[in-house]
Formats: sequence, structure tokens, C-alpha cells
Amino acid sequence: QVQLVESGGGLVQPGGSLRLSCAASGSIKSMNDMGWYRQAPGKQRELVAHISPGGSTEYTDSVKGRFTISRDTAKNTVHLQMNSLKPEDTAVYYCYAYLIGAGSYYWDDYWGQGTQVTVSS
Repeated sequence: QVQLVESGGGLVQPGGSLRLSCAASGSIKSMNDMGWYRQAPGKQRELVAHISPGGSTEYTDSVKGRFTISRDTAKNTVHLQMNSLKPEDTAVYYCYAYLIGAGSYYWDDYWGQGTQVTVSS
């Protein structure tokens, strides 16, 4: 089975920075888009950033200019550099990947376990 494992979350003061990382492991035939979602208490899960195999990126409006998504396709990893963090960014951040597992013929979404990001004084 394919697994996604996130790391890099933690507690940071407003204006600070964190870098999240996610590595996909297991038998993967083909990797497509990767990205990050987040979910705060009492809110729906929302897309934060998205990156294609060719490097095209999209961001939700609230993080544009502050967050940068990147990937290492050869290593099946994706990163999220978060700068100028605000209390509103506090959430559990989930990595996702759209891929075909070895032995399969269909695209499917895979999710990490989530990593907590807390922005507070």
C-alpha cells in the first residue's frame, strides 16, 4: 500500500515560518499532482496549495505571497514553505497525492495522517 507521511509541523509565533514535508512511499506506478489541505476546528477541510508534475502551482487566496509549494518528483516528495504565519493558519495540514499504485490501472487520491500547525503568541 502507498503511504504518505508528513513532518515539520509545530508551534510558531505570528510572523514566523515553518516548512512542511511529505514523502510518498510504497509501490507507485505513476505520480501526478501533489499538494496540501488543511482543517481547523469547526471548519471544513480546504485546499491550501497544489502542484503538478511539471511544476504548475495554485494557492488559495489567503496564503498567496506567503506560502510556497515545491516538489522533488524523483523522490516523490512535496514541501510547503510557510512564511509570515498568522493565527488563522492554525490547522491540521494534510498532504495528498494523486497517483496510480503499482498493479493498478486507475488514478486515486492518497492522504497523509496530518501534522499540526499552531500559530500563537
